[in-house]
Amino acid sequence: MPASPRNWRRLPPLNALRSFEAAARHMSFTKAAAELKVTPAAVSHQVKLLEDILGVTLFKRLNRALILTEAGQACLPGIRDGFDRLLGAVDQLASVGERGNVTVSVAPSFAAKWLVPRLDRFQTAHPEIDVRVSASMELVNFVQGDVDLAIRYGAGRYAGLESELLLRDMVYPVCSPTLLRGEHPLRRPDDIRFHTLLHDDSPDVDVTCPTWPMWVKAAGLDGVDALRGPRFNQSSLVLEAAILGRGVALAKSTLAEADVAAGRLVKLFDDGVPVSFAYYVVCPPGKRTLPKVKLFCEWLRREAAGNAAAPPAAAEDGPERPASAAVVSLGVARVRRQHAR
Repeated sequence: MPASPRNWRRLPPLNALRSFEAAARHMSFTKAAAELKVTPAAVSHQVKLLEDILGVTLFKRLNRALILTEAGQACLPGIRDGFDRLLGAVDQLASVGERGNVTVSVAPSFAAKWLVPRLDRFQTAHPEIDVRVSASMELVNFVQGDVDLAIRYGAGRYAGLESELLLRDMVYPVCSPTLLRGEHPLRRPDDIRFHTLLHDDSPDVDVTCPTWPMWVKAAGLDGVDALRGPRFNQSSLVLEAAILGRGVALAKSTLAEADVAAGRLVKLFDDGVPVSFAYYVVCPPGKRTLPKVKLFCEWLRREAAGNAAAPPAAAEDGPERPASAAVVSLGVARVRRQHAR
């Protein structure tokens, strides 16, 4: 027979531990009570019970304020980690099968332009699993939320989480086919001056991603106001404006590939500029082993492998590249040489 857990009979009541953790997190019995759906007096009673069991004082109780004692500060990280592990184990137990729901957190533009158009293939292959897409730019809280995995655009380093490279990206100018005709058709970089520039202000914070001022400077274009034109806080909105013929956009290849393939957008001047940020599948270590999460990750890999617009993979490790002005210059210089012939 397996041995009993070490000192099992000495473990304090779970309610007492929960009350202490919540009160320490909020530094308030009242707020902890609201979270636990009990009265402040009940929280205070449970904390006092825990103090009596442990033989230490966990809080200094001041007028309308709580302060953790040294003993409280010392034991809080272990108690919190214990609850996190317990929740993870319960999640695994509840999700052990290959049925049920998979909840994925993803940026709205990636959801609209890449993930959702492909989901029918996953549903056909795995009708027993329902995918729930949570479209948000906010970083997900895997401990308190019900999200199984996330797809994030970034450098790939997320503390306490496992990340796997899904897709690399590059940026190039695009426009509606209608802008290739008319009084000022877009045939070479200098033709940009006659058209509206569409700006992507999505909060990626990737210093290697070219903006219109960087692109215009690298192209050596004089007399072009690279700051003019409408701005959008989502990359998908920039692409929609370009599809409608409202101007020229600097598009991320992963998001634009379907519109380019369908002829709704035209990739201009041939070359693109690689960027440091990429798309990563992110999840807690315990989630990746769940059968339904494993199936969804395997499907994501297959879809990424068939991504028509995926640029060549660069080295995954090593320091981040510097701001991409030099990279943009090289890319645009190749374009100028091609159109000068």
